[in-house]
Amino acid sequence: MSKKIQATPPEKLTGIELTEIPTSAAGFKAITSVFKTINNEVGLLKGIGLLKNLNQKDGFDCPGCAWPDPDEKRAFLAEYCENGAKAIAEEASKNIVSPIFFETHSIQELSEMSDFELGKSGRITHPMYLAEGAEHYQKIEWKDAFELIGKELNALNFPDEAIFYTSGRTSNEAAFLYQLFVREFGTNNLPDCSNMCHESSGVALSETLGIGKGSVTLDDFNHADLVIVIGQNPGTNHPRMLTALHETKKNGGKIITINPLPEVGLMRYKDPQNPLKWVGSGESLTDIFLQVKINGDVALLKIILKLMKEQEELHPNSVFNYSFIQEKTAGFDDFLNDLDRYSIEELLPQTGISYEKIKEATQLIINNEKIIICWAMGLTQHKNAVDNIRELVNILLLKGSIGKKGAGTCPVRGHSNVQGDRTMGIWERPKKEFLDSLEKEFGFKTPRNHGYDVVDAIEAMHQKKASVFIGMGGNFISATPDTNYTATALQNCNLTVQISTKLNRSHLIHGKKALILPCLGRSEKDIQASGEQFVSVENSMGIVHQSKGHLEPCSKSLFSEAAIVAGIANATLKNSTTNWTNIISNYDFIRNKIEATIPGFEDYNKRIRQESGFYLPNNARENNFSTTKTGKANFSINKTSEIDLKENQFLMMTIRTHDQYNTTIYGLNDRYRGILNERRVIFMNKEDMKNLGLQKLDLVDLTSHFNGEERNAHQFLVIPYDIPKQCTATYYPETNVLVPFNSVADISNTPTSKTIIISIKKSIKCL
Repeated sequence: MSKKIQATPPEKLTGIELTEIPTSAAGFKAITSVFKTINNEVGLLKGIGLLKNLNQKDGFDCPGCAWPDPDEKRAFLAEYCENGAKAIAEEASKNIVSPIFFETHSIQELSEMSDFELGKSGRITHPMYLAEGAEHYQKIEWKDAFELIGKELNALNFPDEAIFYTSGRTSNEAAFLYQLFVREFGTNNLPDCSNMCHESSGVALSETLGIGKGSVTLDDFNHADLVIVIGQNPGTNHPRMLTALHETKKNGGKIITINPLPEVGLMRYKDPQNPLKWVGSGESLTDIFLQVKINGDVALLKIILKLMKEQEELHPNSVFNYSFIQEKTAGFDDFLNDLDRYSIEELLPQTGISYEKIKEATQLIINNEKIIICWAMGLTQHKNAVDNIRELVNILLLKGSIGKKGAGTCPVRGHSNVQGDRTMGIWERPKKEFLDSLEKEFGFKTPRNHGYDVVDAIEAMHQKKASVFIGMGGNFISATPDTNYTATALQNCNLTVQISTKLNRSHLIHGKKALILPCLGRSEKDIQASGEQFVSVENSMGIVHQSKGHLEPCSKSLFSEAAIVAGIANATLKNSTTNWTNIISNYDFIRNKIEATIPGFEDYNKRIRQESGFYLPNNARENNFSTTKTGKANFSINKTSEIDLKENQFLMMTIRTHDQYNTTIYGLNDRYRGILNERRVIFMNKEDMKNLGLQKLDLVDLTSHFNGEERNAHQFLVIPYDIPKQCTATYYPETNVLVPFNSVADISNTPTSKTIIISIKKSIKCL
């Protein structure tokens, strides 16, 4: 491979423009942005037809986030958010990446394009193959591609030398078949995007409440007295959540927001579905904003817990729900004893928040019992990430705010079926009961050793312990930490396979041989032997519902994800217990097998045809905690941050722009933060800038520090911003290169992309 191939986006600036930060989110500007994108990508007429079916009961599920749709009435032509519309516009784009495109552009030329330019190239139309030493992908027939994969897999010394990654947008049917094939092949190497986002949530919630999922429904937001949103920016990452928060406020509830950045979407909101609300300053959402320092969350939560305890001691039975605590929980006394070890005076500096402000927020918690706590990556990507979430659960347990209407846990998931993938068995550490069920239904001996998660997989490829990588969706190189290290890991492989809809950087950072297998998008018709099919997905609140595409596929050469899995299985497994050709002829056959092996899917094919789908069982929602080790909900003992910054060092967190969803870049603007036409920026506190002698738009280089190692990222523009001192923020994937692959959360092994220690110096390069 040429040494010029870039694993990271090119270090070039695109012409920054700074604007006033808006005072409210959504509204008319969001609508305008949607229709501009739709018109550019697919044309207005086709675009309106797309939007009419997006997230509707007889339509297709948005390939963006996992926020749930209303069970009952849904908005006509507007049951989506700005980024959801952009996602579906790109999926249905008139631009195509055909074999001629690859003939015209070498790997090296493509690597010099930005992630934005790669994504805008369009939909991939044919399976493509890159031979060892070649500079261009070339067209390959599906049969030959499958045979190549089967040959490489069967040539391995052990099944564990192969890695099978999954992105969260894969359907239930495809995910189930994928894990089935992988386990019949003989490994549990099934890392997925959960390993990099909500793995910490799953670990913490399983330990404390007995289920790794949230406990609330969308309707609970209508009944909550208080919603706490911590470590999350729904205005950009889950915009439809703003509607739910608006309902909370409309019904008299309060909202506390905890975040290092004062995100516009959580401050004021204009309902995009109500033109009467487009004018004016918008409606206030946040009642109390706690601007916590990066990774100061446990310290803040401990202060809140101590203030609650003090108030309870002054006024017995006025704060704690003792009937719930005594009947439903374990570990209460140990938790209180540990809390006494801390003083508010030592905790307060870690938060960066005034004592009076914390007392004000605590009083809201004390005064209410119907409390929902929502969180996302701002809590899950730290070394003490599991502690973060367990401490939230402690607050809810003290108040008895679990298993009642208007109260509970709400981890807000990313990809639209990331939760469903895990339910279907996409997990490197499967439970014994699930493997036993597979063995009983399919008649093969399942592997029992734990497999590789994402971080372990990167290390295995880097050490040449694994030599085949297959990615079902996603953009592995841009999603993972330590970009250069991960690139070397992928390049060590004999074969890398990417199952994709659009061009991305993972197609350019490949093994000795590489395949791109193009698949159908959510919006496209899926025709199999028995006729037109639909798939199913699980949203962030445990509702399983169907998704059925309406568009003709952009190419007749596309296969569905399920058909691709079946093709690989047929070429690899010589004596399979499954008739792979038959099982994909009608997806009802796949769902029958899911019903037979996974609890909660009884009468699957009947219930999935109900208009709004069905809820999966949720023990925490039912106030049943018998699935924990103690048989009760567990209080926990958690540690505060152990990060010690040296002089002129800062904490950096990676964030998204408003024109971005995960690694997909829809545009170059971040209008809610006043940044247009640029991504290579670093947000800094003004006093920190002054201390370093930096001015607005100075060009700087960033260096991360971990265990004596240094990693570098060059050419970033300094932006003064409302962010706590010694805290900074940058966009990913541009700064993933600074995230050490071995800097991970305790227990969950999630990369610590929100707590990177960096130093900053002026760049020697000029603009």
